[in-house]
Amino acid sequence: MRHGSSRGRQAGFDGPGARRQGVLAAVALAGCGALLVTGCSPAGGPGSAAGSSPPGTAAAGPGSPGPSGSPSASPQVSAPPAKGSVTVTGEVAKGLESPWGVAPLPGGDLLVASRDKGTISRVAADTGAVTQIGKVPGVAPGGEGGLLGLALSPSFASDRLVYAYFTTESDNRIARMRYDEQRPAGQQLGAPDTVFRGIPKGLVHNGGRIAFGPDKMLYAGTGETGDKGLAQDRKSLGGKILRMTPDGDPVHGNPEADSVVYSYGHRNVQGLAWDKDKRLWAAEFGQNTWDELNLIEPGANYGWPEAEGKAGRPGMRDPVAVWKTDEASPSGIAWAEGSVWMAGLKGSRLWRIPLAGAELAAEPEAFLEGKYGRLRTVLALGGDRLLLVTSETDGRGSPEAGDDRILTLTVR
Repeated sequence: MRHGSSRGRQAGFDGPGARRQGVLAAVALAGCGALLVTGCSPAGGPGSAAGSSPPGTAAAGPGSPGPSGSPSASPQVSAPPAKGSVTVTGEVAKGLESPWGVAPLPGGDLLVASRDKGTISRVAADTGAVTQIGKVPGVAPGGEGGLLGLALSPSFASDRLVYAYFTTESDNRIARMRYDEQRPAGQQLGAPDTVFRGIPKGLVHNGGRIAFGPDKMLYAGTGETGDKGLAQDRKSLGGKILRMTPDGDPVHGNPEADSVVYSYGHRNVQGLAWDKDKRLWAAEFGQNTWDELNLIEPGANYGWPEAEGKAGRPGMRDPVAVWKTDEASPSGIAWAEGSVWMAGLKGSRLWRIPLAGAELAAEPEAFLEGKYGRLRTVLALGGDRLLLVTSETDGRGSPEAGDDRILTLTVR
């Protein structure tokens, strides 16, 4: 741990443990994959059936018609405090190699993907023990590619399916595998069933975050692989946010029939999260000037490469918040306590973005600057608890003894 000290920041970006008390219980609250991060709804919860409208599109805004069709009074939008806090409360695991995607299991343990090894391991939340459950066939790590995002099926309790986004020799794709805990360690993953293929791959800008939304549909953030033109090409899957059924099919209600493209004009999306009102937020790497936090609307154009940051271009959506690239280079995000929490790679810090509805409630705040190095993934555990995954062993950090780590946080 480097409390109070700063570690060197690296040029370029990609896009035990003491105090384990309470970790198991906190992680168990994540249940079916951390409700607000993966959007997985409990049985009987608000998740809607396949083919329903995208989340966040039906909420009435100020002055809009209410349920009866008459104008509703402008609602009071609650906002979190202008100033927040972050306390590191424990260390779940250490000594991880190139951790990227993380999926909380029912009961509290974690599944963690190693980008460069192409393996998925189970981390015991109470002891920190790391056990490999299997290797994903076909993963071709290189540059920013490899085994990236993980998500549990919305029906994981019955189907035991783990979804993974990964780079192959020819593309980026999403596959699902059955997790059988009764089989020997290292052989617990079934053969991958590819549900979606053909996402462009590159040495850089592979995107990779996947999550199930409140509608139980599968969302994926992709990158433009360094080929800027792909982001504005509606026929390309690069530089997009995709929305599909758990089987990989387009969803009724997507902006275009027979297309999984949900939004476009993105450079490299590695962060997806929904707030309490089911609005979708995404973190995006800028090029040389501005990193972005965007509020995602179906069919919207987020500007890249014609716009970076708050450009005010007609027909293009401006981000809600921006950062200089050396202060952020954002990967994972989560929503908790009225704020989006954003992990910074090159920035080596955790950003708090307080929100009042769809707008900033106060200026973003930085926490943990330089204390744990590059930060890759944030997961909401419910209430004021988060998990934070470091990324010092990804080839662009300066790993020290114990890297990489998974930490538990209490936030406000």
